[in-house]
Amino acid sequence: MAGPTTAERGERQQGSSGPPPARGAGRRLRAIVILAVAVVLLGAGGAWVLYGSQWLRVRHVSVSGTLVLTPEEVREAANVPVGAPMASVGTEAIEARLRRKLPRIDTVDVVRSWPRGIALNVSERTPVLLIRKDGNFIEVDDEGVRFATVSQAPKGVPSLELSTSGKGPGAASLRRFGTGRLVRAAVRVAGDLPAPVARAARTVQVRSYDAISVELGDGRTVVWGSDEQGRAKARALTALMKASPGARHFDVTVPTAPASSVS
Repeated sequence: MAGPTTAERGERQQGSSGPPPARGAGRRLRAIVILAVAVVLLGAGGAWVLYGSQWLRVRHVSVSGTLVLTPEEVREAANVPVGAPMASVGTEAIEARLRRKLPRIDTVDVVRSWPRGIALNVSERTPVLLIRKDGNFIEVDDEGVRFATVSQAPKGVPSLELSTSGKGPGAASLRRFGTGRLVRAAVRVAGDLPAPVARAARTVQVRSYDAISVELGDGRTVVWGSDEQGRAKARALTALMKASPGARHFDVTVPTAPASSVS
């Protein structure tokens, strides 16, 4: 009987070379399983470090930027959950609580100070006008926000007088603009005053939207008009006061034609 030909022997050798396909697939599957288990273990370990361990928990709360408020007041209003995992602290919720409970706060930044601290960085509103009410003073900031009531007037802050009468232009301004807008107009006037005048200002009086005046501590008065053209009026007032040092009454309602008088 004749043996296999040369071609048949080559086919057998080629068919028997290399690992079986199933063995290679099995190795790849084991590698994927091992990798998946490693990822799960790493994730579980990271979650435990962040939420389950004692290493990354809130231990202290620091406060910076306070002027009138005390750090204790800020901490109490913030109500940071001391002892809770750092990663679980809701910084936006803390900011919202601070703004709601302490209107004096203008801006606040809550920062995680890893590994165990929360920093509360605040800035307070600064009063530019005071509104007298029932023997106290309501502080108003440069945006017209009434943010606090105090029993003693802060030094260097003028009082606001809304003298809108029940008839005439004052009443019309009150109906048209409302108290809020008139207060904001007075705030803008106070903010536009030249620095030396602002330091000497004692009262900002609003009779109507177009009739705002400022009384200085030495009895001099400045008729400002409306809150429009503030910078031009400030320049005109500065020049007018230099040109008429003995004057007691200044009018910059029309900044291109300012006027002054002794009486």
